[in-house]
Amino acid sequence: MEFRKNDLVTLEIEDCGIDGEGIGKADGFTVFVKDAVIGDTVTAKIIKAKKNYGYGRLMEVVKPSSYRVEPKCAFARQCGGCQLQALSYDQQLEFKTNKVKGHLERIGGFTDIPMEPIIGMDELFHYRNKAQFPVGRNKEGKIVTGFYAGRTHNIIENRDCALGVSENKEVLDRVISHMEKYGIEPYNEATGKGLVRHILIRYGYFTKEVMVCLILNGNKLTKEDILVESLREIPGMTSITINVNKKRSNVILGEEIRLLWGQGYITDKIGDISYQISPLSFYQVNPQQTEKLYRKAISCAKLTGKETVIDAYCGTGTIGLIASSRAKHVIGVELNRGAIKDAISNAKRNHIHNVTFYNEDAGQFMVEMAEKGEHADVVIMDPPRTGSDEAFLSSVVRLAPDKVVYVSCGPETLARDLKYLTKHGYRMKECTPFDLFPFTKHVETVCLLSKLHKRSIM
Repeated sequence: MEFRKNDLVTLEIEDCGIDGEGIGKADGFTVFVKDAVIGDTVTAKIIKAKKNYGYGRLMEVVKPSSYRVEPKCAFARQCGGCQLQALSYDQQLEFKTNKVKGHLERIGGFTDIPMEPIIGMDELFHYRNKAQFPVGRNKEGKIVTGFYAGRTHNIIENRDCALGVSENKEVLDRVISHMEKYGIEPYNEATGKGLVRHILIRYGYFTKEVMVCLILNGNKLTKEDILVESLREIPGMTSITINVNKKRSNVILGEEIRLLWGQGYITDKIGDISYQISPLSFYQVNPQQTEKLYRKAISCAKLTGKETVIDAYCGTGTIGLIASSRAKHVIGVELNRGAIKDAISNAKRNHIHNVTFYNEDAGQFMVEMAEKGEHADVVIMDPPRTGSDEAFLSSVVRLAPDKVVYVSCGPETLARDLKYLTKHGYRMKECTPFDLFPFTKHVETVCLLSKLHKRSIM
């Protein structure tokens, strides 16, 4: 039978895709259905049809799966932030474990993967210490803020996200009220007009410090002093800034920051290390799980205090500073100049003296080390979701550390990169998934690779 757009089909959901969507078949025709759960029987409307497969919109759950739960958030289906709120948490963990394992098998060609049990969370809500809320007007002309609907820039109004901190709503209520009172226009993407683009809020999970940064399509906000006075009433308020972004692009933050009140940063801790966080700083959004993730990465290396460790893609120095207490010397390398400045500041803040940071390309840095005959015992790499490129991976192989610890936020690129490293003298010794983002499709992974010596190869 040939299926077309707008056809209704009844499906038994037998599997799930890499984005958490349910997968079922109708007369051999495979249909991917967002918000459907393994074990559901559903009615779906075909919204896109190819020759052998299509995509469907969930219309009705005819018979719910035993894995299906009631989402805590009323906007879970509309909002693009969460993909798995209808799935029980134990099944979310199984989905993420299988996602990592599946990519390693299909893309990496690995068998007998040394998988450790996934590290999940105890408290599943209010774990995000950062949120960026777009601001706009709805069809009725009301100023709204919230999150974009999946694959669109339509704002789903929600000031109290179940994954964020309670302070978010208080900040958003006060900023939107100020805009309404003084006739301040939200930014309009279609016309490029309007002033307020986004409201960025960061929260120190351990310090309880609050940062508000208003991203403007301009230099100044009407009655700034009155808004500051209002925001200062929120407990923990530490930093209020304006970020100027006049570019017509999807990039949220511009480069210019102006301090309105307080200091230009907040602080927070991962383990015993204190970090300074500015509006532009990269800092993991789930500090509780991040500490477990980084501790695992460092414990994999089995440091004795005699090693030279390279923290590649070191960012603001997070992993390297934690590793410093167990290593002889840590070398952090990062191309982003601002991040390196933060890393140096964080080392000084914590009185750590055995870490050296370099504002260079990490791959080229390691090539130069190898050319000089220098050695590193361990390379810890935490690349972006796009993973590493072959130039970087080849520089790791050339430097030939005894161990490589790969911290990944993208299973596809992890599998690709591990395939390269294992073809060039390394063996995967351990692989541990981590759930830093409950209710979403995302999963982090820590993998340990050790160098194969001649004795191991024979």
